[in-house]
Amino acid sequence: MNKWTENLDRLHKPFDIAFFRTLSLLLGLYHVGLLMWDPIQYADSIGGFNVMIAPLFIWAVCASVVFSIGFKPKPLFWKLLFSPIVSLGLLSYFSVIHLT
Repeated sequence: MNKWTENLDRLHKPFDIAFFRTLSLLLGLYHVGLLMWDPIQYADSIGGFNVMIAPLFIWAVCASVVFSIGFKPKPLFWKLLFSPIVSLGLLSYFSVIHLT
């Protein structure tokens, strides 16, 4: 392993517990469920989908599912792409926006 991978593993280690995995899965399912139930209302509640929000939303949900099922990618690129820190942050942000 190289230094970057080791540092990223060290950064992700506190999140690699059942609480954050469950939280990640529940947040992902919550937002996908809301989107599928009434897409127009959900889009209005988070300020609409645009070129920036829609891909971030899809990426955050996919990354949360990858993290919550316990998949641990080995290459650095995939570790960065499926980082639980960023996906949990984005899903928490969408939750706050939706609930306010």
